[in-house]
Amino acid sequence: MTLPISHQITWVYTDNLDSTCRFYTDALDLPLVLDQGNSRVFHVEGGSFIGVCLVREGRWVEPKGVVITLVTDKVDAWHDRLKTAGIASEAPALNTRWDIYHFFVRDPNGYLIEFQEFRDPRWPPALSKTTVAR
Repeated sequence: MTLPISHQITWVYTDNLDSTCRFYTDALDLPLVLDQGNSRVFHVEGGSFIGVCLVREGRWVEPKGVVITLVTDKVDAWHDRLKTAGIASEAPALNTRWDIYHFFVRDPNGYLIEFQEFRDPRWPPALSKTTVAR
């Protein structure tokens, strides 16, 4: 029996909550869906979210080894948008090893964010969306 999972949140940590949240709302245009004071949750798509939390005891800003991949068929448009906003990134490129088209940016804390289009025909088409107010 498969047990249900309704949502997924990737948490990142910061020393500057306001600056980091401006990046996710202004640059990435992600709607804030929950503000708990020292942590905020942004809706990505469907049941997927990014949470930003102030550093507290036992937690720290540690972007090493973390990649948040945002899958889109508008990689070039995202690159242009972020470039216009003054956010540094590499140019989009085709990665033939993985059959993807992508580029990377970093959030204000150094977390790596990848904008990626799967070119592999085995990748499933867009899945049904969970309704979340935008």
